Amino acid sequence: MNKEEIIIISLGGSLIIPDDIDVSFLKEFKELIVSQIKIGKKFVIATGGGKICRKYQEVAKTISNPSSDDLDWIGIASLRLNAQLLRVIFREYTYPKIIKNPLELIDFDMPIVVGSANEPGHSTDWDAVVLAKNVGAKKVINLSNTDYVYDFDPKINKDAKKIEKISWTEYRKLIPKEWNPGLNSPFDPIASEIAEKEGMEVIIMNGKPIDNLAKYLNGEEFKGTIIK
Repeated sequence: MNKEEIIIISLGGSLIIPDDIDVSFLKEFKELIVSQIKIGKKFVIATGGGKICRKYQEVAKTISNPSSDDLDWIGIASLRLNAQLLRVIFREYTYPKIIKNPLELIDFDMPIVVGSANEPGHSTDWDAVVLAKNVGAKKVINLSNTDYVYDFDPKINKDAKKIEKISWTEYRKLIPKEWNPGLNSPFDPIASEIAEKEGMEVIIMNGKPIDNLAKYLNGEEFKGTIIK
């Protein structure tokens, strides 16, 4: 099939479960994706962990002395729980099991494939990029609760400036060089390195309001950052 019809979405856990599961967002997300399926598009969706992931990790650190791998395995469990939720929400449109290994051969008999995590040392961003490489897609949409990439963390610096377009070289100067569990970065370092090498374009945008994603999918002007 035409690779342009396959859309990779890294769906941040901050949208699925910011504190409690965001039922309203998930309903709107389903409606939009189904409307796009009806015009011939196919989707690979990789899920994040969200607040529940960090809550579990914090408890582990409070009571024990977990390794990075320990914390990642907790994260992977939360990603898989969210992935199963997405699979069931889209059940009439999805491949019947979640893809745990992003290198697994993907069968597009159904228009949606939901991906999860495979092993420690990676993030949802890495999963999304490897899934994109696997299916030959060159664009990844990163949906979170962040509107843009900024030159500084806007939560710390109120004068931080939004960036609408940026090269991979310049973007990678703005973020940490290494991945660690719980890293808060618009797009993680390891995933960024692979995306740059593969010539991928990554779109960073807020999943709310859902109309913004709809504008991008329909080729209209949208709010967000394009990294390429």
